[in-house]
Amino acid sequence: MGSLAEERPKCLIELGGRPLLEWQVAALRFSGVTEIAIVTGWRKELLERRATTTFHNARWAETNMVASLVCAAPWLEQTRCVVSYSDIFYSTGMVSALIAAESDIAVSYDPDWLALWSRRFPDPLSDAETFRADASGFVTAIGARATSVDRIEGQYMGLLSFTPAGWTAATAYLSTLAPAAIDRLDMTSLLRGLIGRGVAVRAVPIKGRWGEVDTPSDLAIYTDDLNRGLLSFPSRHR
Repeated sequence: MGSLAEERPKCLIELGGRPLLEWQVAALRFSGVTEIAIVTGWRKELLERRATTTFHNARWAETNMVASLVCAAPWLEQTRCVVSYSDIFYSTGMVSALIAAESDIAVSYDPDWLALWSRRFPDPLSDAETFRADASGFVTAIGARATSVDRIEGQYMGLLSFTPAGWTAATAYLSTLAPAAIDRLDMTSLLRGLIGRGVAVRAVPIKGRWGEVDTPSDLAIYTDDLNRGLLSFPSRHR
């Protein structure tokens, strides 16, 4: 994100005059989520008063997102948790659909991903990853490099949920890995590893607008959508 993130975590970059974090918190709260925790890293002081609870990854500079998620284990072990990446935005309805999924682990995905990726990238396949689900709605492939658009049924959003049983399955898998491997592990690699062990991961298709903010050009696309009335801040009904 260049200069936009030089002095602040990515989740504090503003879209429509509001930090991405506020978009996420609004969608979560309007869907019925009452307690919100943030796993902090760099510039943690900018985030400590923005949620019910904070967990800190003191090794943020040398670890990946799964190591950060492990910092929130006190919650994940006790109750169902919705987990959100910090550089995305989404609607209330998308969170509600995820919460309603009857599975110990569930992930949201966008079946209409190609329209958004075509706006974000000259070649959508330069960034898109595999995502496939079986006839029962469980993920069979996720997070690998794709060579053909025809082999992609959607794009994983970075919005998922774990029940305590789902988190137990995740920690059982992590216990088979060396500490250095856990440090490097990203979320789709964790999910792929779980699926390989026979753990069911529910695929939850979404409808409506969402976005991932990786570059200033991404931000420009979503700002244009806001200005045209095609995108709006989450509310109780959307």
